[in-house]
Amino acid sequence: MDKFTKLTGVAAPLPIVNIDTDMIIPKDYLKTIKRTGLGSGLFAEMRFNDDGTENPDFVLNKPAYRKAQILVAGDNFGCGSSREHAPWALADFGIRCVISTSFADIFYNNCFKNGILPVVVSPEELEKLNDDAERGSNATVTVDLEACEIRGPDGGTIKFELDEFKRHCLLNGLDDIALTMEKVPAIDTFEKKNAELRPWA
Repeated sequence: MDKFTKLTGVAAPLPIVNIDTDMIIPKDYLKTIKRTGLGSGLFAEMRFNDDGTENPDFVLNKPAYRKAQILVAGDNFGCGSSREHAPWALADFGIRCVISTSFADIFYNNCFKNGILPVVVSPEELEKLNDDAERGSNATVTVDLEACEIRGPDGGTIKFELDEFKRHCLLNGLDDIALTMEKVPAIDTFEKKNAELRPWA
């Protein structure tokens, strides 16, 4: 998993409340268990018309936001079913950070396992970030995980809080497998002792 320390990029405004995981990645894309290739289906029902052409009004289809790495979203982002394909699709598209006033618990935890930083801010702070994001290609925002702060294009700063363990995992690029691998020496020691104490096992 890629480390997340500091990210400076264009922030795309998506001020819609209750964006569920089916809106993030529709069920038609759930046939794969690969983490790659899902970016093409991200927000598919909003990004594309029925004939497959792009919807020019959708924010990520606008030239200024096509390579956005930060999403400024409405309240209760990631609600609905617990599909891990949702953060996979965001990451594959290039979104590394989602900022909202609240997240669904399962989606929130899945983000950390896939290198995405979900940041919770107050409604007032979100409104300010949405204003910043509306600037198009000038909507450059820095999300600094080491300092736990967001810096806007005008130099304004918003502090955020994060569980220290989750922060440690993102800063060091540790998913569940990598965390387990850190314990390999202790596991090997246990296995050796266990084999001596219980040779029949």
